[in-house]
Amino acid sequence: MNLLIHTGGYVQTNGYILAHDNGPCIVIDAPAGIADFLKSNSLKPTHLLLTHQHFDHVEDVAALRAAGARVHAFQGYAPEIIMEKRVQEMGIPVNIPPYEVDEIIGENETLEISGQHFHLAHIPGHSIDSISFHLASESFLFAGDALFQSSIGRTDLPGGNHEQLLDSIRQKLYLLPDGTAVFPGHGPQTSIGSEKKNNPFCPAP
Repeated sequence: MNLLIHTGGYVQTNGYILAHDNGPCIVIDAPAGIADFLKSNSLKPTHLLLTHQHFDHVEDVAALRAAGARVHAFQGYAPEIIMEKRVQEMGIPVNIPPYEVDEIIGENETLEISGQHFHLAHIPGHSIDSISFHLASESFLFAGDALFQSSIGRTDLPGGNHEQLLDSIRQKLYLLPDGTAVFPGHGPQTSIGSEKKNNPFCPAP
């Protein structure tokens, strides 16, 4: 299985693609342009996993669903979390077609897709619906906007809570093996061990 990355949209959001050689793929988050990226690489999305539903992570959800992806998220379609009108008023040119969530996934579930097992953890603090996806077989963690390289997600948006985010990271993400590769919603990849040691916003307890 190959890992591909597409970065797109107004705030340069990362979308991740776990692809088989013969075309089917699992997608984590849906920034603008990822549907065209998949098409240009002859990849067919079968499942879309949303780390949360902020506008920059869901711009291409409808397009991926139309292409055949089954959408998995912590809650149903949530305009109040997407904040499309709010960001438009701030001058950010986004247009997010409505979509449906096919499967609601909860805390501590394990999602099996094409023989891959993703362990879910609810990581609130950046957004009330934030979840991470841990693929232990590859030592991958798709962390959304909870944990970044030497940083953490912003907590000044509706539903944000700084202390809750720190607690979520320390009690759930920092329990993973130090060698776990962290793939965040923005910026470069990092590792659990590196963040426990070096993250100035959330050092390990």
